[in-house]
This record gives sequence, C-alpha cells and structure tokens, in this order.
Amino acid sequence: MLAPDPKHGSALAGKFINCMMWSGKKSTAQRVFYDALGVIGEKIKDVEPIQVFTQALENVKPNIEVRSKRVGGASYQVPMQVSRNRQQSLAIRWILGSCREKKGAPMHQKLANELVAAYNREGPAMTKRENVHRMAEANKAFAHFAW
Repeated sequence: MLAPDPKHGSALAGKFINCMMWSGKKSTAQRVFYDALGVIGEKIKDVEPIQVFTQALENVKPNIEVRSKRVGGASYQVPMQVSRNRQQSLAIRWILGSCREKKGAPMHQKLANELVAAYNREGPAMTKRENVHRMAEANKAFAHFAW
C-alpha cells in the first residue's frame, strides 16, 4: 500500500507526489505540491485546496479509451473501458504532462493553474480527456473486436 502524504493523509496526494518526483527528490516534489495547494487556496476561497485537487483528478479521469487490435492484417482502434487504476494513472500523467510542457513559470504555479483549470473542467488535461473520448466515440463501430 502506498504511504499517504504527511500533511493531509491522502493516499491520492501521496501517489501524485511520487509521480511528480524526479531523481528521488521527494522533499522537492512535496514542497512543489504544497506550494501549489497554497496558491489554489488563495484562488478558490470557499473550497479546501485538497478537495480541489481531488475533484480536478476526478474530472480528468477517462472512462473509455482506444486500444490497437490487429485483426487479419488490419489494425483497428477498439474502444475499451478503462480500469480504476489506469484512470488514475492517466489523469495524473496528463496533468503533470501539461504542467511540464508550459514554460516560464515555477512548477508550483503551473501545477496550481492546471489543477484549478481541471477543477473547472477546462485546460490541456481536460482537452486530452475529451480527445480520448472523441476517438473512442468515432471508433465505436469496432467495439465488437474488444477482447
């Protein structure tokens, strides 16, 4: 079992911090995460920052995705349900990826902006989710190839 984060006792926050960490520098990742929550607290007054974080991840989680399946020499993009663990992993990956793509601001600022955007159902991570859902919708004719 994953250790929860020390400040909020949230296993989800602990997982997010571990995914954000580079070169084993957990204390740096924790500082960035907690600074981002501080910025979120200033932006959104009426909701706890950890709840904004949790809801942002919930909003970004995809329900369905496409996977390649070879059938008789042709490859089809087959829409499939996404497991809970994979939903969480994809949401974390997309949020961190969109933060890392942006340039010119400290990481905690970029993370706070991305989490607030995801909380409001907008931003690059939500766009990624919508694109995945759109692909699955477009390829639902191949759903009978699901394994």
